[in-house]
Amino acid sequence: MKAKRWDKIATGVLYAIAAFLVLILAFLLLYILIRGLPYISWEFLTQPAKAYQVGGGIGIQLFNSFYLLLITMLISFPISLGSGIYLSEYAKKNWLTDVIRTSVEILSSLPSVVVGLFGFLIFVVQFQYGFSIISGALALTFFNLPLLTRNIEESLNAIHHTQREAGLALGLSRWETVLHVILPAATPGILSGVIISSGRIFGEAAALIYTAGQSAPALDFTNWNPLSVSSPIGLFRQAETLAVHIWKINSEGTMPDGDAVSAGASAVLILAVLLFNFSARAVGKKLYKKITSA
Repeated sequence: MKAKRWDKIATGVLYAIAAFLVLILAFLLLYILIRGLPYISWEFLTQPAKAYQVGGGIGIQLFNSFYLLLITMLISFPISLGSGIYLSEYAKKNWLTDVIRTSVEILSSLPSVVVGLFGFLIFVVQFQYGFSIISGALALTFFNLPLLTRNIEESLNAIHHTQREAGLALGLSRWETVLHVILPAATPGILSGVIISSGRIFGEAAALIYTAGQSAPALDFTNWNPLSVSSPIGLFRQAETLAVHIWKINSEGTMPDGDAVSAGASAVLILAVLLFNFSARAVGKKLYKKITSA
């Protein structure tokens, strides 16, 4: 009876801690959304920001955030996919793979400010890309690679070894087994990791301050020259993202309605991150049911 009583007490403490953490998160989310939602409108989401004037929006910053996210994922996903497949399916247990996994762990623990300073020294200064989308995307690639690589490796390791044996028994090569058997089965987990890491990238600010820049030049959506600084698809133009814009508003104080713009932009950022996370769960469950017929 004494053991059961202590078990109930310990379980109650764990439930209380979990409930406390959920309440803190709910309070923060509700506080940001209640403050920011009244300022969100179509004009706010589409108009450019205005300095020293009332009524600016976040249109360009919002576009820059999604475009930078797209470029980052186009660079980092193929590298992470190849790394995850190698570590899960081909790497032998030796000192080399131990060094690789240790390096991945160390890289994932680096503060984003350190990654931003690294990107500034290498891509902005050394490679002379300047403050640009390509500099920010390359810096975020180093920021994103550890998380995405581990997610892909774990998704592949979660597939039971009997599926690999079945593919080999049917005469498939090792690579064909990975490509046609293992990867499709691991797709829900991989896709969930991609969406979650996208939310992490979308809300990143510190690494982009030193690489993508702190200004958002006016964009000409009729100009599709990727080398032009006014083109929306330009890779060598500065691109202030939504998270950087929030930091800039609160640090510089150049907007008369800065509190309102910051609150609205913060609410949009929170909604986007929540959308990424809920989408990851929904897409993962749907793909799992479709692939496994469960």
